[in-house]
Amino acid sequence: MMSILPITTAYLRVHHQSFTEKIITGEVSAGGFEWQFRWEFDKGSLQVEPSLGRALICDALIRFLLKADYNLEAGGDYVFTVRAKF
Repeated sequence: MMSILPITTAYLRVHHQSFTEKIITGEVSAGGFEWQFRWEFDKGSLQVEPSLGRALICDALIRFLLKADYNLEAGGDYVFTVRAKF
């Protein structure tokens, strides 16, 4: 018998995106938590604050950013799925 993985929908808003600085900043929320993030895509560096619940979102957020970073635009709203129940 296969168990069904829990999922949570995450909502991401891009505040700033710069190819010259190679960064994207914004906010992400999921399951009642909210975080601010900074993605330095040339370094693969992700900072997420506050620390409360950060472990729940970091892996899914970095996977999303790695796939979508060049398609994200400042002011844009995006949705992705986290394979966890928050």
